[in-house]
Amino acid sequence: MRNAIQSKAAVLAAAFVFSTPLFAQTKPFAPKIQTPTTKDELVNKEKPTAKTEAPAAAEAPVEVESSTAPAPRRLHQHSFGVGLGETFLLGKYSDYGKDKITMDLFYTYAASYSFDLMINAHYSTHEDDREEIKVMGLNGGIKSRLFEFDNFSPYILGGLGFYAPRAYRKAGGNYEWSSQKVTFGTNFGGGVDLRLNDQWTVGALGQLHWPFKVEQNDGPDVKGYYFKLMLTLAYSF
Repeated sequence: MRNAIQSKAAVLAAAFVFSTPLFAQTKPFAPKIQTPTTKDELVNKEKPTAKTEAPAAAEAPVEVESSTAPAPRRLHQHSFGVGLGETFLLGKYSDYGKDKITMDLFYTYAASYSFDLMINAHYSTHEDDREEIKVMGLNGGIKSRLFEFDNFSPYILGGLGFYAPRAYRKAGGNYEWSSQKVTFGTNFGGGVDLRLNDQWTVGALGQLHWPFKVEQNDGPDVKGYYFKLMLTLAYSF
């Protein structure tokens, strides 16, 4: 019995001795870790990779349609013009002379897009047999544009001014001139303008002039009014 136990112990001891090198050579399993070898690799590893931006889509060129609308009126613009047309004598003026073709001078200042200052100067003589009348005026007014369609614009106007009518008529059985006096008066009317370009404008104008009565010491007073219908041409600068 004792010999059997000793033989088993010898077998276990031999098995332990021969198995020890095998356990010593076996390494436990572990994940493989790659370590950076240089400083650049360490820096590049710590920096996050920048996202690659997609190329921006090319923008299509924007086409701008050419406008056919007229250029707006220029403000603070000066204009000189002439008017040529018929002067119709009305009231007592028609007793001293006949209607005739006359010429007027105009000055216009564009104060805003809707309102202009207009100054008118005129002089004419009208005869009828032995009688005669001279009409002379210097007046100003406000020219109000109703609207502007393309380069076409109708307007109305009104104002005040100075007049100096003088008549050669029969007084006390003789023909003689009335006294030369300056009187106040009103004017109003309307017309249309057509801009040809930035410098030239054509149009038509109807204007009624109503001087106040000119009293006389001898003979009848000079009173009446007259209407002008004209074609106009103006140059602006």
